[in-house]
Amino acid sequence: MVKTEIKLKGLTLKNPVMTASGTFGYGEEYADFVDLSELGGIIVKGTTLHHREGNPYPRMAETPMGMLNCVGLQNKGVDYFIETIYPRIRHFETNVLVNVSGSNIDDYVTAAAKIDALEDIPAIELNVSCPNVKQGGMAFGVTCSGIEQVVKAVREVYHKHLMVKLSPNVTNIAEIALAAEAAGADSVSLINTLLGMAIDSETRKPILSMVTGGLSGACVKPVALRMVWQVAKAVKIPVIGLGGISSATDAIEFLLAGASAIQIGTANFIDPAISGKVAKGIVEYCERQGVKDVNELIGGLVLS
Repeated sequence: MVKTEIKLKGLTLKNPVMTASGTFGYGEEYADFVDLSELGGIIVKGTTLHHREGNPYPRMAETPMGMLNCVGLQNKGVDYFIETIYPRIRHFETNVLVNVSGSNIDDYVTAAAKIDALEDIPAIELNVSCPNVKQGGMAFGVTCSGIEQVVKAVREVYHKHLMVKLSPNVTNIAEIALAAEAAGADSVSLINTLLGMAIDSETRKPILSMVTGGLSGACVKPVALRMVWQVAKAVKIPVIGLGGISSATDAIEFLLAGASAIQIGTANFIDPAISGKVAKGIVEYCERQGVKDVNELIGGLVLS
């Protein structure tokens, strides 16, 4: 038997596989395709203090080996989540995390405080890195001072595991991660989407309503893997890796690069059962390699 349990501060995962926010709804939408109890955790779609309609259509575009989106954090607000969604998902036999975003620091703080009171939500993922909103989001995550301000403010009101999602659209992501750690993050997750765009050559117009959007999928994996490796060497807190993971082999590469756990995002749209397959594939890999504990893989990259 391979031991798959991953212990983060105040958060225990039965295995290192989680699903990424924005690609898995509230978990209910995928329950017919994957046994949620087989996953380490699910991170529900981005939640803001107030209702958000998101950006105008069109807001998705296919790219080679990936996709662009500028959905813009469409959701009905944290109170709707608490009153309507939470009662339906609180008893899932896996960790349920809420991705929290905001237009300003007060919004982040108020939403986080409301979720802190929910007994069956053991952690939040603080989204300071979304490139698809006009206010907030990535604005906080691209400077050390910005991320320090929002993480420190949320840390004062949020008392469970605080994961901070980092933007790849920066010069030195290790410095940003260190700032998040210093401000009180319990872990960092990376990467969020890369900023990209698409053009319709026939009309000579942008394909996305917002012109630019977030690039995700297999095409971003080499960048994500490199950044996870850099951050894992820099910080002492756990690193959660995501970006282009679509197989157990991909997931294992992130663990070897230093990730303590991983998230699966865009691949859920291609194969809604992929997260369960990856969890099983990691165990099969460990059995082939004679690895008794998946923790042995974390940071196990051999450089010489």
